[in-house]
Amino acid sequence: MNPALQGLITIIVGVGGCIGYFYLSNQFLDKVLFPARGKHIGRNINRANMIRPWLFLFPAIFALALYLGYPVIETLRLSLTDRSLDGAFVGLDNYAQMASEPKFWEAMRNNMLWLIVVPAISTAFGLLSAQLTDRIAWGNVAKSFIFMPMAISFVGAAVIFKLIYDTRPANQDQIGVLNAVWLMFEGGPGSFLFLRLLPAAIVICFALLMAYVFYLALKPLIRRESARAGGSWWAVPLRLFAGFVAAWMIWLSAKSVFSVLSAEFAFGAPQTWLTLPFWNSFFLMVVLIWIQTGFAMVILSAALRGIPEETIEAAILDGANPFQIFFKIKVPQIMGTIVVVWTTITLVVLKVFDIVFAMTNGQWETQVLANYMYDKLFRANDWGVGSASAIVIMVLVLPILVWNVYNARKEMN
Repeated sequence: MNPALQGLITIIVGVGGCIGYFYLSNQFLDKVLFPARGKHIGRNINRANMIRPWLFLFPAIFALALYLGYPVIETLRLSLTDRSLDGAFVGLDNYAQMASEPKFWEAMRNNMLWLIVVPAISTAFGLLSAQLTDRIAWGNVAKSFIFMPMAISFVGAAVIFKLIYDTRPANQDQIGVLNAVWLMFEGGPGSFLFLRLLPAAIVICFALLMAYVFYLALKPLIRRESARAGGSWWAVPLRLFAGFVAAWMIWLSAKSVFSVLSAEFAFGAPQTWLTLPFWNSFFLMVVLIWIQTGFAMVILSAALRGIPEETIEAAILDGANPFQIFFKIKVPQIMGTIVVVWTTITLVVLKVFDIVFAMTNGQWETQVLANYMYDKLFRANDWGVGSASAIVIMVLVLPILVWNVYNARKEMN
């Protein structure tokens, strides 16, 4: 059958089926089950009105149960069984085996690194792009170009960046942009400026940002403001965890500054960038940052435009400069939107698979949880450990989903 005709039939059947379901279910409810006639007409109308919302929600609830609820339950069951023993129940053995594998902890470490770097940089670049494009005449054109990567699939973006990182032998022309730029450096002031001083400055700025996060996370605890503000019970553990992560990142940044300044570079030789441990993970992160920046920009641009002009005008009359207006007036007013964008990108990062699979397939210490799960399920045919890793991903995603639902309900109230 012609694909266009098949698609048309699918649309007609799908839309017609929805219309038919709602029409016939209403008729059955009002004419057969609780008819609006007789001596119980009032009771029947009330009962029909109580059932009608659930009748309309039933298709969505059924689809969620079938495509989300059942897979979760089945995955949990498989994580407690062993395929080599004909599906026998083995309890937590799969989780113990998974925890004993270095590749799993490599994936956990890399996922943590992705969670720290990608949402922060994507949100920051998105906020910066939203602010700057709103101040220029051709801002809408600029936004279109920045948002364009969102239209590219993760695999397509991975292929594009794989060409950017491509490596050819030293005696051939480099088609990879990064190697073409790299071969321009052969020591001297330019190499010191771009390969040592600039990266060190970026790392120092990141360390200062983490120090600020550490201060914001622990300030209410030091001043004992949480109890007076009536904070939730989970606020203290969350702030302590954020402070620990920030302190850990400050320590890593301090070590990295020394490593960058003292590193020995192979000048004049093309580098296989995706095989460099630790750094290759950042090369992979660039792909997702490139894609998600456009998403963050669009959402934050709408939030910035929603700020009342009177607030900005009052700040200008009080003598505030553009930086003070941005950081002390605009950012606090859209902090809720920034958190939503941050958590949404975090969910994408936790499930990242396509980019790693297409570019390195988890080799050279770039393994992530989703790719680890794929390797176990479809390469090693080990459904127990594969399902256990899927449950780990779900457990990591669940708190963020709960947080988003909690914030959404709080804003509605």
